[in-house]
Formats: sequence, C-alpha cells, structure tokens
Amino acid sequence: MRIGHGYDLHRLEYRPPAGLGKPLVLGGVTIESDRGPVAHSDGDALYHAVTDALLGAIGDPDIGQLFPDTDNANAGRDSAGFLKEAAARVAKAGYRVGNLDCTLILEKPKVGPHKDAMRANIARVLGVEASRVNVKGKTHEKVDAVGEGRAVEVHVVALLEHA
Repeated sequence: MRIGHGYDLHRLEYRPPAGLGKPLVLGGVTIESDRGPVAHSDGDALYHAVTDALLGAIGDPDIGQLFPDTDNANAGRDSAGFLKEAAARVAKAGYRVGNLDCTLILEKPKVGPHKDAMRANIARVLGVEASRVNVKGKTHEKVDAVGEGRAVEVHVVALLEHA
C-alpha cells in the first residue's frame, strides 16, 4: 500500500473585466461564480490536488515539476491531462487507486450540488468506480483569504494498492 497527500490553493479574483479570474472549474465541473482562479492552466484546484496525491504516493515529481507554469504548453491547459498522466504513472509503478478522500474548502459558491459530478469526473479520468472517490465541501468560517472568498483550498489523501 502507498499513501499520498495532495494540496492546492488558488487565489480567486473577479472574472473579467473586473479581474483576472478564469471560469471556476473544480473536479472538471464548471461552477457559476463571479470569481475564479488566477492560474496558468485552467486552475482546477481539485484535479491538481488529486494529481499531487497520486504522484506523492509513488514518490514521483510533483505537478509543478512535471507541468511547470513556465511552460507555455500548459497555459490554459485542461487539468484532466495532468490527472491522466498521474494515473498512467501510478499504473506503471504497479499500483491502482484504492480510494481518494478529497476536501474542498471554499466559502462560496457552495459545492454540495456539484459533488456527485466531481466524483464521477475524477473516477472517469482515473478509470475507477465512483465509490472509490469521496468529495467533501467545507467553508473556512469567514477566516483568512479562503473564508473571505479570495481563495480555494483543497486537500486530498490517496490510498494506492498493488495492482
């Protein structure tokens, strides 16, 4: 067995023309919001944290090393590609996803109505049953940048089993 922890945080800004925020995409789901992530790729913090959890569990380089924000090829890139690469590396290392436990921390908008779609997307990209993926939404009780709606934070724990 292997365990990995993934973490990501993205600053949220108003969408153009008021700011630089991109559409808010979490777990491959576009969520209606006046704010979105400031990011080099599409800014999907949930996919990024899952990617890092998987890579960490097998001791591979992290998402920033594999897909640097200094590489123009990653500009605006769909983060599902990062997740697919992590899944391929997990399989090559001789493992498969046992389960993922994901915690999204976002003051607004509420992610509850979107959790099932996020779970389904993650499971589809990784080629596992949705029952192996859990997504929880939390707020930060109006404390710090996350609680003030200026950031989104994600934690993911991944358990890998021998294939």
